[in-house]
Amino acid sequence: MRDRLPLALRLYWFASLAAAPPVASQLLAWRLKRGKENPARLSERYGQSGLPRPSGPLIWLHGASVGEVLAIIPLIERFRARGFAVLVTSGTVTSAALAEQRLPAGAMHQFIPLDAPRFVGRFLNHWRPNLALFVESDLWPNLILACADRSIPMILVNGRVSERSFSRWRLQPSVIAALLQRFDLCLAQSDANAQRLSELGAPHISTIGNLKLDVPAPPADPQALREFKVMTEARVVIAAASTHPGEEAVILAAHRRLREKSPSLLTIIAPRHPERGPGIAEETKAAGLAVALRSRGEMPKRDVDVFVADTLGELGLIYRLAPSVFIGGSLASRGGQNPIEAIRLGTAVVHGPHVWNFAEIYAALDAAHGAVCVVDEEALTACLSGWIADPAARKAVADRAAVTVNKLGGALERTLAALEPYLMQMQLEQRVS
Repeated sequence: MRDRLPLALRLYWFASLAAAPPVASQLLAWRLKRGKENPARLSERYGQSGLPRPSGPLIWLHGASVGEVLAIIPLIERFRARGFAVLVTSGTVTSAALAEQRLPAGAMHQFIPLDAPRFVGRFLNHWRPNLALFVESDLWPNLILACADRSIPMILVNGRVSERSFSRWRLQPSVIAALLQRFDLCLAQSDANAQRLSELGAPHISTIGNLKLDVPAPPADPQALREFKVMTEARVVIAAASTHPGEEAVILAAHRRLREKSPSLLTIIAPRHPERGPGIAEETKAAGLAVALRSRGEMPKRDVDVFVADTLGELGLIYRLAPSVFIGGSLASRGGQNPIEAIRLGTAVVHGPHVWNFAEIYAALDAAHGAVCVVDEEALTACLSGWIADPAARKAVADRAAVTVNKLGGALERTLAALEPYLMQMQLEQRVS
């Protein structure tokens, strides 16, 4: 069967088969030093698991990182409500921590094995999934080929192909076509993504909508929320969420200008990667501002200018404290981060111009005046200053955003409807056996 694959895929398969053990150990050692792996769970990267496979039909969902895992939680809840065993895999320590916090009871998380035939085979031998759902665009060749060899139905859910990925894949059209043609179904986020998938060779495509639009408001620890509200109730609070390097400097500069009119101002910064917290704290001190770090158990007391929320799973707390938020990854050219959770909690959103990861969502929000796009520190400061001075104007933006998101929603139900034949088949096979 391998001899029918494009040459590039055959070379990839043979190389990953031959070089797997030494390359894997070196790669994982490198990632461990950089905090990108969980040392207690390295065996999972080799396809080994300490968890038993539950009895009955098992649905396996794979997403690259935090955003993908968040998007499928409502889907997983519906699977669990119908009694299906659920396995979720991802590739980052932050997504693993999020899964531990947010997955419903009975759903399991494992790190995705490295994409080498022996590791993938070990993983599939143990878990024997009845249905494999790949989220968005994290497509690993050996994983897909091995699932196809075992006749495991594969479906791409919340399918997305960015313009950058599309351009790269077009350099190897036979490779991506060989992978996409092994999917039973591709459920695309939008017509634009469906068109890209079609041009890349996917044979069975439906435009379903974006699951991220159906994600509910994130939770917050009730006790922490009470404590923080008491501590910040007399202050003006703004937030910057999911920030990337370079964006904190803009936020700090905006803070210095805003506090001229709002001396009680508190800025909360939640970096996309929490391990950057201490570095952001040093940058804040260098800017002449008092800082506290959440990871150290510190609190935003009256003398604190900037509170760095360098922990996982607390955006629900931050959005409940700050009526205005800058969504990061959008001034730094990282493609932007998801604004939906903030909108669900009534927070007004401001963002930069680089939002290709969520192009359709931001385009709809901007067109409805449900968000504000800024290009630099001056524009960001002007936007936040206007919202501080005019809470009614800020609330109007947040209200328009909520209406827009509700109009665009419904992908969860449409995804479930598309998956229903597969779910029914699994239940029927279980009854027969």
